[in-house]
Amino acid sequence: MDLQRTSSAARSVAGALLLAAAAGCASSAENSDDARPLFATTSDSGAIPADADVGAAGVTEASARVGSQQSRMHAGELSIWTDPRFQRRFVESYLSETEVEPRITLDERDAMEKILEYISSDQVDRAIKRLREEQARGGSAVFDFTLANIYFQNEQLEPAAAAYQTAVEKFPNFRRAYKNLGLIQVREGEFADAARSFTRVIELGGGDAVTYGLLGYSYTNTEDYLSAESAYRMASLLDPATWDWKMGLARAFFKQRRYGEAIALCDTMIRQDPDRAELWMLQANAYIGLGKPMEAAKNFEVVDQLGGSTPASLNNLADIYANGELFDLAVTAYLRALEADGNGNLDRPMRAARVLTAHGALEETETLVAGVKAIRGDALTTEENLEVLRLEARLAVAQGGGAKEAEILEEIVALDPLDGEALLLLGQYWQRTGELEKAVFYYERAENVEGFEADAKVRRAQLLVTQGNYNDALPLLRSAQNLQPRDHVQAYLDQVERIAKNR
Repeated sequence: MDLQRTSSAARSVAGALLLAAAAGCASSAENSDDARPLFATTSDSGAIPADADVGAAGVTEASARVGSQQSRMHAGELSIWTDPRFQRRFVESYLSETEVEPRITLDERDAMEKILEYISSDQVDRAIKRLREEQARGGSAVFDFTLANIYFQNEQLEPAAAAYQTAVEKFPNFRRAYKNLGLIQVREGEFADAARSFTRVIELGGGDAVTYGLLGYSYTNTEDYLSAESAYRMASLLDPATWDWKMGLARAFFKQRRYGEAIALCDTMIRQDPDRAELWMLQANAYIGLGKPMEAAKNFEVVDQLGGSTPASLNNLADIYANGELFDLAVTAYLRALEADGNGNLDRPMRAARVLTAHGALEETETLVAGVKAIRGDALTTEENLEVLRLEARLAVAQGGGAKEAEILEEIVALDPLDGEALLLLGQYWQRTGELEKAVFYYERAENVEGFEADAKVRRAQLLVTQGNYNDALPLLRSAQNLQPRDHVQAYLDQVERIAKNR
């Protein structure tokens, strides 16, 4: 980059701007009574200063000076030198700082004082009428801003946003208008627009902690987590006492899957305030992301002690215990989750019960099923009741329940005649007890249920093989393979064919 050529161009443009600035200053001096910043009067007059943040924002803005760091790379490597926007900004730096408050004429100043009298005496309707009159005459952006503040304070967000927008269109550097417009956009969930508004506030020198924090919040909601991280860092730097900004930063780490950094930041915050359940919860989820489920479980237990548990967090805790084969703790957590949300979905505890049964944790399964029935009681839907009955049937089978098993299965079939699993289990039960005709009856019924045809045919074929009816079993096995080809069934079919040929 030829820095000398850039400097020469900058000087030529700067000369023109300096001439324009000088002319502007002369004009301003000549008309000092008719063009001045709003309320630029002595302090004992009782007027509001020009840079005061009047209205919904409620706090006078404090400008923040942010220094720049020198780059570690060679200056010639920076592409910014060739950026026309940078060159323009550099040339403008010859001038004084751009104003962030619109000027008003003496007549407009008198009108505004009258409007503020109306507002202070609770004659808001008269103030609004006068403001609209000034708008119609194409008055200063100050009138649009004041009208917007009134709407904002009355929770009329749509007309407030429109008035703020008009104000910044009239005066593009109107910092307070951008800030209040951003506040409304956050309230309305217009986060991309809010991010642009707050960015403009910062460009105009209004980089306070709230602006940076809400900018981070806006970026978070547009899923721009890297930008959110930067904004939250600045907010935390300017206002380290506000937890929202640090929590936002921790969540930005989490969303970027930088779980270690999220955990470390949460550690620091927990040491300062160990009773914040949301910190323990966020750190628990970060531990899960880092592949440390038992560390997460400890956090979830602390969350529960602090009264911050949700059905989701308790179910996560239960899943961790179940995966770690701590079945008694898992059952307790699943039931706590169900109690926390009595009308919640039963999928997770029911799935867990099946897993427990498969692992031989029959006592824990029985406790879980009994707990589900006790908590939900008559509130169980037909489908949920069927699922509970199926679990009880599996439990009875695993425990060698005998007649109890058949009783539960018959109840299931009565509620749902097309429950293929229950029909198959009944067939197996009657086959074990020697009631072969009943077994065939239920297998044949299962063959007519979609999704169970192949298994039912194989079961009936096996029954025929035990009776020595190999030739009758073969068509059933071949049909099952056509419906659902499986290696173990094919091996069984080949074996039956060999036996049938040798007879």
